[in-house]
Amino acid sequence: MKIFDSHFHIINPKYPLFKNNGYLPPDFTIKDYQEKTKEIEIIGGAIVSGSFQKFHQEYLIDALSKLGNNYFGVANIPLKMEEKDLDRLNRSNIVAVRFNLKRGGSEGIDNLIKLSNLLFDKYNWHTELYVDSKDLKELKPILMEIPQFSIDHLGLSKSGIKELYYWAERGVKIKATGFGRIDFDPIPIMKKIYSINPRSLMFGTDLPSTRAQIPFTMKDVELIKNNFTEPEQQNLFYKNSLEWYIKN
Repeated sequence: MKIFDSHFHIINPKYPLFKNNGYLPPDFTIKDYQEKTKEIEIIGGAIVSGSFQKFHQEYLIDALSKLGNNYFGVANIPLKMEEKDLDRLNRSNIVAVRFNLKRGGSEGIDNLIKLSNLLFDKYNWHTELYVDSKDLKELKPILMEIPQFSIDHLGLSKSGIKELYYWAERGVKIKATGFGRIDFDPIPIMKKIYSINPRSLMFGTDLPSTRAQIPFTMKDVELIKNNFTEPEQQNLFYKNSLEWYIKN
């Protein structure tokens, strides 16, 4: 089965890294990523900026130039970034801004609406949120003002799962990633999301699974293969992601 990897990180030691809550990640280069995914038919993917990379984008531009046209960037963007720098990122296959509401290292929530709308209007970029689902109810008035967004790692917590269903119903993309980060069995939740909106779920490896209690293995892929039909797998593994990342 083909897979578009909707969420992974490249951690190149040639570029700046910053401790986040005392954590500094191990190196994870393009070569490391390709080695870890050699058993999978990867057809493209999204490189996501981590909290430990702050607003430094050179590593992302470098990785995208080496991986090719079917790879896209999700960047931490400060509100006051100059237009010429944004233009450069846009030309480099960066298509989204990330807000890390759980760990920081990105622009703050006070600028979520303004920056999301600015980037959507100018470049057709969407917004990606690393957010705990238990916080989604409180955030609803803000999220209603964002044109397009996705939610990482199935929302992390079972306690906010009804809010996750609410957003799936309204067309929001939800990443089926980071199974080692969540506090619930992913399959029943994913089946419910799929029944609400077959175009919502996007699988990703979450490699190198920084800080995850249980890192990604091929068992995560097999789990989906064993619980979803082939047409459902096609949506989960690549169709929904391609729809999200390839901008017309």
